Amino acid sequence: MKALILVGGFGTRLRPLTLSFPKPLVDFANKPMILHQIEALKAIGVNEVVLAINYQPEVMLNFLKDFETKLGIKITCSQETEPLGTAGPLALARDKLIDDSGEPFFVLNSDVISEYPLKEMIAFHKAHGGEASIMVTKVDEPSKYGVVVMEQSTGKVEKFVEKPKLFVGNKINAGIYLLNPSVLDRIELRPTSIEKEVFPKIAAERKLYAMVLPGFWMDIGQPRDYITGLRLYLDSLRKNSPSKLATGPHIVGNVIVDESAKIGEGCLIGPDVAIGPGCVVESGVRLSRCTVMRGVRVKKHACISSSIIGWHSTVGQWARVENMTILGEDVHVCDEIYSNGGVVLPHKEIKSSILKPEIVM
Repeated sequence: MKALILVGGFGTRLRPLTLSFPKPLVDFANKPMILHQIEALKAIGVNEVVLAINYQPEVMLNFLKDFETKLGIKITCSQETEPLGTAGPLALARDKLIDDSGEPFFVLNSDVISEYPLKEMIAFHKAHGGEASIMVTKVDEPSKYGVVVMEQSTGKVEKFVEKPKLFVGNKINAGIYLLNPSVLDRIELRPTSIEKEVFPKIAAERKLYAMVLPGFWMDIGQPRDYITGLRLYLDSLRKNSPSKLATGPHIVGNVIVDESAKIGEGCLIGPDVAIGPGCVVESGVRLSRCTVMRGVRVKKHACISSSIIGWHSTVGQWARVENMTILGEDVHVCDEIYSNGGVVLPHKEIKSSILKPEIVM
């Protein structure tokens, strides 16, 4: 079975992290975002993943070569020379996706994090016998999204309503699809949208079905949602594999700590924290709702909350970092500095406090 992951663009919403790595390689819960998806696909028998990508394919492929062998899955790139939207990349990768088996293939949006119930989706797809299946997820504020209007009993999709003013439903496209190869005949090789052009036509022919996603869902393409996504992901670990979470007198709530990280005396860590490989957290540090990526050093008595600390950065003694501060790679925050929502580009040294949310070039 095959799958295509829509990697797409430049990840501008997650800058400054994406100035160092393509977005799918940015760590989420201590492993690159895209690896969560590739592992889930591998687990249900997908043996080839195609990455639809329009920038830095070498970086992606070099990085994923190790995982190819480790996971025993073939990973290839299909490179766009111009942005092709969400459907064009399928036409471009057509020859990689079609084989003699006639089996359906998965398409995933690379920003989406969930429990990936892909096995259930295959069963759902076979049972309804339509041409395409999409995952939908329930949201509290449907007016911000494109809403999928569907028959409750069968899941048959009736129509799509973009940012509805009146309530038509609360289910939105979750960015996970299972498509018969015939769907590729509907797509031209040009910039085109699968949500706005391809799916509505299949729905009009009554061949599109939607499955409601069990468990959590988050598009983690921007910092605030990344932090929320981490909380939901750790909640789900607590339910499904609690042994992966850290325990101890200094841990509060759900925390994931890489085994190579070192944590000093008298720290208070959690809830909703990820500490990456090779990190050093000195004594008396307080961490909550944050990600501390590979190779970071947090010095004594520093306090970090609701923030993302990029690779190999340092947070000084008694420093306070909060309110969606994002430090790019190799940023050094000096002792006793306060950052209130600073977004700091890579390789900077911060010697004076950032009192209101701003970008530090």
